[in-house]
Amino acid sequence: MMKASVLLAIVVATSEAFQAPPPLLRHQQPRSSTTSLDAKRKKLVSKVKNVLTGSSSDFDRLVKKTFPGAISNTKLTKKVVAALESKGFTPGNTLVATSFCADELARVLEDDFVNIYGQNFNLGGLSGFPFAGNTGWGAMSAHVPDNGFCLTIHGPHVGITQDGVVGKVERSGIALVDSCCGSAIAASNYLKGITDGSANINPGIQLFSDFQQGAVQELILPHGKRLNDADDRMKELPYALYDSQDVLVRDIIESGKGGIKQGLALLGGIQINTGPDTDDYFHPLRFDYYDSDGNMVGSMLTKL
Repeated sequence: MMKASVLLAIVVATSEAFQAPPPLLRHQQPRSSTTSLDAKRKKLVSKVKNVLTGSSSDFDRLVKKTFPGAISNTKLTKKVVAALESKGFTPGNTLVATSFCADELARVLEDDFVNIYGQNFNLGGLSGFPFAGNTGWGAMSAHVPDNGFCLTIHGPHVGITQDGVVGKVERSGIALVDSCCGSAIAASNYLKGITDGSANINPGIQLFSDFQQGAVQELILPHGKRLNDADDRMKELPYALYDSQDVLVRDIIESGKGGIKQGLALLGGIQINTGPDTDDYFHPLRFDYYDSDGNMVGSMLTKL
């Protein structure tokens, strides 16, 4: 006989799949998502199948063993919203600002928070670096509602396949198991060539036609020995990128803290992308709160 938990999962998934989206608040604008409603329904059906076969829980354990500290996007959004409600964050007074990779898979977590708060200002580029810089931060700050808050989320992303290969991911409609993150892996290969002595530093690295990738390759240079010494280079790669990003993000916040209105929450970590039939994950590494004067007054990481 089917377990009650399985039946509940089917009921919940089915109701979510065919539920009409909530009405937009007055300040919200409709957003075209890279994931259509039909695609979301198909993904929910696949999740129900995984519940029935037990493969979802097996994969959950695999992800958490590979990335200790990771939690599903579903749990992350609920915990973040609960933590921020106590600070006064609401859908009506909060602007989300993200610095994620240009890859469409990085939009999943972005969309999860936009579905709650209604707006997003994009600060990021390849590998998730905040290429909008100080100018972008200043523009974003001006868009935060009066007496409102900003939730800034940033981090690189990495894929993991159903059988646990890190740096690869299954993509919907594509037979090839693809690299993820392609920009990060290209930068890692460039760095490996230099540290191995098999390649020369490219003097044209900052060509305008590919300046973001050139910047990623330069920003990863300090981590050459760390990656060479790693037991699993692909697993260590997003954490090395995060450390470089964290320095840049905090420097941008420090330079632009005068634009903070009521308060700022900074959530940083690693996006972990999975195949079309499973939830994505996030490994939170920083969840800080800044007051209206731009002072970091406390960490909320334990709430996640």
